Amino acid sequence: MRHALLLTLMLTVPPAYTLADDAPTTTTDDNNLLGLPPVPIPANNPQTPAKIALGDKLFHDKRFSVDGTVSCANCHDEKKAFTDALPVSVGHNGLTGTRNAPTVLNAAFNPSQFWDGREPDLEGQAKQPLVNPVEHGLSDHQQVLEIIRTDPDYLATFQNVFNVSAKSLTIDHVAQAIASFERTLVAGNSPFDRYIFNRQKDALTAAQVRGFELFIGQGRCVSCHTIEQDHALFTDGRFHNIGVGINQIQQDVPRLAHAFLEAKNKGGDVDVMVLTDKKSSELGRFAVTDELGQIGAFKTPTLRNVELTAPYMHDGSLLTLKEVMVHYNNGGAAKADEPVNAFLSGGIRPLGLNDAQLDDLVAFMSALTSSKLTAKPAQAAH
Repeated sequence: MRHALLLTLMLTVPPAYTLADDAPTTTTDDNNLLGLPPVPIPANNPQTPAKIALGDKLFHDKRFSVDGTVSCANCHDEKKAFTDALPVSVGHNGLTGTRNAPTVLNAAFNPSQFWDGREPDLEGQAKQPLVNPVEHGLSDHQQVLEIIRTDPDYLATFQNVFNVSAKSLTIDHVAQAIASFERTLVAGNSPFDRYIFNRQKDALTAAQVRGFELFIGQGRCVSCHTIEQDHALFTDGRFHNIGVGINQIQQDVPRLAHAFLEAKNKGGDVDVMVLTDKKSSELGRFAVTDELGQIGAFKTPTLRNVELTAPYMHDGSLLTLKEVMVHYNNGGAAKADEPVNAFLSGGIRPLGLNDAQLDDLVAFMSALTSSKLTAKPAQAAH
């Protein structure tokens, strides 16, 4: 007998999918939003076609980096489902950070941004990589504004979009344009959505149906990768310690936590500290909240289009979806005999799934790919 949630979903007629009045004109295809809620648009940054186009241009401009080689699109490549298919991203002059680049697809729905949630919105997120020493590498945001102020096309566009002169232009205007573009990057209408919300019984294969039953049943995936009655974001937007990264440094945690808090209290930049030191990066949400219970906790990523966004986890340490399933099946460990850390989230425990069931869960993951995406699953770089 199917899980009660499945029965509820199958018997519910979802409401019509409509966007906010000021939603992006590039996402007016309701089929693209099947399974997603309306795109949230902040009142202080309404969408306009001109602003979206400006944000697109800024997103792809490599001049906003210290060596002229890095744009937002380097780490969020449209051809790679807006990721970079690398364990951790490469910035200017070949420098690497400590975290995997999450997809920008459907980031508009995130209640916070970055793996540790240190920014509440896309506008705040857009400003940080520009001045991070291992990403764009600029010393301050003023360098971005200087480039824009010497570009007649940019100046005319900012004047048109924001009604600001070159002198009045700020980095907040730049961030608002980039965020507006990113809010158009939504991708629903997967086989799962057609199966649940359109009641298309043949949308999933037999293996995917079995995987879905495991997802909401014995696998308990739905506890964090949530499904609502009329939409599914496949994330609770919360932070959990699932044993990735932190297991390997648990003996260093007391020293690291103390040193991190000291540096932070002296004015250290959290964004810089977590992207330049591997061990400090593993502190996760603790770096933002200073709460001991958040050590090693990272945001639940969406599972939408997940087959296209390898490698996985905040550090890109798991190369395949099968490895991810094994990790959870072991109760938060890459190997069954690996010791788990003392801060492991309570819901992470062995699942007792066999290999065939793990394969069915992987099959279900492939049912979450939007019909608008034609790229082949990414091959994770070692």
